[in-house]
Amino acid sequence: MTDKFKDECGVVAVFGHPEASKLAYLGLHALQHRGQESAGIAASDNGRVAVYKAMGLVADIFNAEALARLPGTHAIGHTRYSTTGDSALLNAQPILVECNKGRIALAHNGNLVNAAELRARLETQGSIFQTTSDTEVIVHLVALSREVSLTQAVCDALRRIEGAFSLVMLTGDRVCAVRDPRGFRPLVMGRLAVPGRPDAVVFASETCAFDLIGAAAVRDVKPGEMVVVSRDGTESRHYAPALKPSSCIFEHVYFSRPDSVIFGRAVQDSRDALGRQLAREAAIDADIVVPVPDSGVTAAMGYAAESGLPFRLGLIRNHYIGRTFIEPEQAVRDFGVKLKLNPVRSVLAGKRVVLIDDSIVRGTTSRKIVRMVRDAGASEVHMRISCPPTISPCFYGVDTPSRRQLIAAEKNVEQIRQYIGADTLAYLSLEGLRNACGEGIETSYCTACYTGEYPTGFIPVDDIEPAIAKC
Repeated sequence: MTDKFKDECGVVAVFGHPEASKLAYLGLHALQHRGQESAGIAASDNGRVAVYKAMGLVADIFNAEALARLPGTHAIGHTRYSTTGDSALLNAQPILVECNKGRIALAHNGNLVNAAELRARLETQGSIFQTTSDTEVIVHLVALSREVSLTQAVCDALRRIEGAFSLVMLTGDRVCAVRDPRGFRPLVMGRLAVPGRPDAVVFASETCAFDLIGAAAVRDVKPGEMVVVSRDGTESRHYAPALKPSSCIFEHVYFSRPDSVIFGRAVQDSRDALGRQLAREAAIDADIVVPVPDSGVTAAMGYAAESGLPFRLGLIRNHYIGRTFIEPEQAVRDFGVKLKLNPVRSVLAGKRVVLIDDSIVRGTTSRKIVRMVRDAGASEVHMRISCPPTISPCFYGVDTPSRRQLIAAEKNVEQIRQYIGADTLAYLSLEGLRNACGEGIETSYCTACYTGEYPTGFIPVDDIEPAIAKC
């Protein structure tokens, strides 16, 4: 993906397995693509809840010693991307609190659009916040609820928040999984066989986490539903009526792993269909189809299959870039892009190239990639994007730039083409996107980033730095 959106978060939960924290660790490892800033796991052992979290990648944070600190049969986990300025341990999750409802750990994927308003109100009532994360607002609402039972207090708190939230919660004796009434973010429930014991119940942001631990997906957590798992069994309750579904279509375009099933549809199928539809809408006379790895690969395969053009890996991605690097004193043009991508000159030289990517945000990276392909000897570069132009920022868990930083909000397609230096440029139509992702009676997508029409009715104010971190 060019000019990357910031990744969102991933959550996982396990109930009823003797190695719950290890399974949570493996689940987070499978969800690492959803966030690389920090990760954490909370586990419950005979009613005692403990948490371990740190900055960095999942595999770097959790070793045998760290996981040994998290015994018990129940656990939740979180891997996080944070907004600029909020990449700090204090915002790492799960958040663990002790309140009048007991000891609670909470992990959240999404973004609350009314978090700043709620936080200001809570602070006037005497609440003291330890983080800048919108997730902590939920915890305070639970603690201040007049409902006696924890389950009812959580339902009361959930009815007060607005926006996107797929969250998992852990107490001493139960695990809860919740999805917002519009179903913005994915959350799926599964089961895992445990020899000599009842099946463990598991939850994750994506089904690829189940594949790694050997669990079977059962169903999505429904919009407006809270699933409570305890020794008494699994209970489902609807804390709020489901609203018109607004599942994030960008999960199919970019966020989710191709081997996941999201919102009841295989991501691989959606991306292949995106590429095929793009070929039908924006055919071009060319020699080869080349993806911008890794997010453009499946769509490029679909484009190549539909167009009859050969698919070639003309750009190679370096998967081993660390968090810091030393740039040479002598300026190297497009150094940052060259760290990640390198052209295969023998593939590109003298060829008319169809370059496939999933989106263009600011346009600066696309410009550098087009120049890189030309410098490698391509005679023509035709850019094709497997989604419509991104004209509006997202307020539901995707840390997109403000509207004035989105190139498609300021320029038309021809102006963008001139800026990035491609011979031609074409985007997939909105109708083509919806059809390729299987929108129908049971599935309706949020496309606010392409239309500016926000399903919550929330009217954003551009270019104001949020007071609350997105998770």
